[in-house]
Amino acid sequence: MSTLITIILLGVYGAGAWKFWQGFNRTNFSTGKAYLTLLWPFFLIGNKDYRRNFTKAIKGS
Repeated sequence: MSTLITIILLGVYGAGAWKFWQGFNRTNFSTGKAYLTLLWPFFLIGNKDYRRNFTKAIKGS
């Protein structure tokens, strides 16, 4: 069961990173694309501005 949970969490992490990477040009960020993509779950939890930009990148609005 723990293997399944690990696979699901890695899938969610990878999907979020991929979507953010693809939509990075819609954010207000100009640098740090790799850094912001790799650490997206931590920034999403702790930073309101990042959450707003993450939503822009994911949804395209």
